[in-house]
Amino acid sequence: MKGVKELGERKIIDIILSQLEPMPIMPIPFGDDASAIDIGSGKLAVIKTDMLVGKTDVPPKMILWQAARKAVVMNISDLAAKGVKPIALLASVGIPRGLRKQDIEQIGEGLNKGAREYDAYILGGDTNEASDLVISCAALGIGEKRRLMLRSGAKPGDIVAVTGPFGKTAAGLKILLQNLSTPLGIRKKFMDSVLMPRARLNEGLTLAQTGAVTASIDSSDGLAWSLHEISRASQVGFLIDGFPIAEEAKQLAKMYKLDPVELCLYGGEEYELVVTVKPRLWRRVRDKVSLIKIGRVTREKRLVLKLGKKAGPIESRGWEHFKTSLSKS
Repeated sequence: MKGVKELGERKIIDIILSQLEPMPIMPIPFGDDASAIDIGSGKLAVIKTDMLVGKTDVPPKMILWQAARKAVVMNISDLAAKGVKPIALLASVGIPRGLRKQDIEQIGEGLNKGAREYDAYILGGDTNEASDLVISCAALGIGEKRRLMLRSGAKPGDIVAVTGPFGKTAAGLKILLQNLSTPLGIRKKFMDSVLMPRARLNEGLTLAQTGAVTASIDSSDGLAWSLHEISRASQVGFLIDGFPIAEEAKQLAKMYKLDPVELCLYGGEEYELVVTVKPRLWRRVRDKVSLIKIGRVTREKRLVLKLGKKAGPIESRGWEHFKTSLSKS
């Protein structure tokens, strides 16, 4: 019988979901970025919960207030992918016995900072003793039902786009874990990407209002995995011919002979939005939100990366708990 390491996070989620009785009316199906309840008058209460654990989610050099802030950003990013503005959060904190008063103050400061950056508030939560730092947040927002962006609406011919380049977080983690030296000019950008991630909330809210987005997802598990998730939910494929690697990540790959495809597609911990857009409305969207066009949706359910004259499959992998770790390998 397989243990959790062999199963991996996604299979574990599938097993748990298979034991649950679905709510009769679910505006957002199981497996999307968030959940929702219809509250009438065309409105939805959209709910998201996400957990940060010290061992798996807090890299070297990240201090406690940054970790607590990240726990908030993780949740807000998923609401952003649905086009929903957060209003409030609850935070449950598992506290190791060795923490001091000033450590607890840092955690509170980080929670507040993360929420207020996005005009939301922490309303309360719970605390308990734990063997590792655990910060589990639940975020609530109210959205318009007709503007909600799901993973399941992509159509062949749609344009695939992202809200920013990829690779800086994966590169930054390599710098921290392997103690790589980098020019000061680009090192700060790598460190900011790892230690101070940013949710693309304004972009998500604006995209939802355009009515041009057919599918949307938060990319925190990696660009490749995000594309596969939309592919599964929408029953489509992708041809990616615009490689969205950050210039800084490209420089680091060249310096240390790293694979730029690995950095860009499979790193994870980047909170960009990956969206598909109706072609006839592309210019209208670009006038409102800065997007990078990376490809198009195809009818054939294959995910293909085309780099120059070379083309190959995009693997279905990315950051996955129980299978991926913050190690030096």
